[in-house]
Formats: sequence, C-alpha cells, structure tokens
Amino acid sequence: MSDVLTELAAILEQRKKASGSDSYVASLHEKGLNKILEKVGEEATETILAAKDCIDQSEKNQQAVIGETADLWFHTMVMLSHLDLTPQQVLDELEKRFNMSGLAEKASRQN
Repeated sequence: MSDVLTELAAILEQRKKASGSDSYVASLHEKGLNKILEKVGEEATETILAAKDCIDQSEKNQQAVIGETADLWFHTMVMLSHLDLTPQQVLDELEKRFNMSGLAEKASRQN
C-alpha cells in the first residue's frame, strides 16, 4: 500500500477513538454509518460534477477533479474504518482482478 494510504489509514484509526469535538473524523464516527455514507455520496456527486466541468482540461478544472476525488477517497476511507475494513483489503481485491477481463470480472460477481 502506498505510504500516503498507510499513513492516512493509521491516522483515521487514531481519530476514530478521539472526541467528536476535537476531530472531524471522530465526529463522523459518532454520527454513525448513515452520516458517513451521506458524505461519501455527497463527495461522489461533487467528483462527478467536477469531472463533467473538466471537459476543457483547464488547470483549474483539473485541480477541482483532483480535490474532489481526494475528498471522495478520504470519506471512503472513513467508511472503511467505520466498518473495520482496511484500504489494503480493497487494494488486494483490485490486485486479484489483474489479468482478468473487465467483462469476465463483472460476470463473476453476478453468479
């Protein structure tokens, strides 16, 4: 796992145990899974909208996509932490899919 993901995952685990008045991450955990999922959905929508605006490939619009994607990844990692899952588990799943056709992988999930 990348150093950034490893470090962020460790920080998220530490903040999970903090007081909600001291930590944004802890406040999300205190509000529960539904609030965390709401944030994931919000960030996914903002990422989509930023990407749609990026058709001209301007630096400003590219930076918006990068920033919104970072927010999405961050909140997705909070969700994983809340569910006692790790980014490494997601990376392991992606690695399993190497050398597999996307169509074959999708078909395997439908069975």
